[in-house]
Amino acid sequence: MIKLDDIDLRILTALQSDAHVTADTLSTDLGLSASQIGRRRQRLEAARLIEGYRARLNPGALGLNVQAFVTVQMATHAPDKVQTFTRIVKLRPEITSAWTMTGDADYLLRVYCADLADLNTLIHQVLLPHPAVARVQSQIVMDQLKADGPLPI
Repeated sequence: MIKLDDIDLRILTALQSDAHVTADTLSTDLGLSASQIGRRRQRLEAARLIEGYRARLNPGALGLNVQAFVTVQMATHAPDKVQTFTRIVKLRPEITSAWTMTGDADYLLRVYCADLADLNTLIHQVLLPHPAVARVQSQIVMDQLKADGPLPI
């Protein structure tokens, strides 16, 4: 882990807000030359503090009208069964993120589908039939009050 100073934190904060912000703009805002900003940015990337840059897409505009959180409770934690389950999770495009959890659910899946029929198919034809899965519950998102925000640095 590298030591971060105030300038590094301000660069990271600015990039979380707008990944396209230029070194020239940052140099004006932060009082450093564009080349200094560029070198710092490269150092932050090399240290893997910046993992990548992405465009934030509008799911509704792309026809993905149902967002849901799906919890999965496993019937077994046998390594071969867990491996096939996690492979399914990683390969299904409608599962956009997944976490292992403590508590009643073993996994929490974030899912985007075109409609409820597609969500039903995912749950009843993909997840529930898996031999390691004991129970699946879904919560359909009615409204997102806060978008995925920046990290609190």
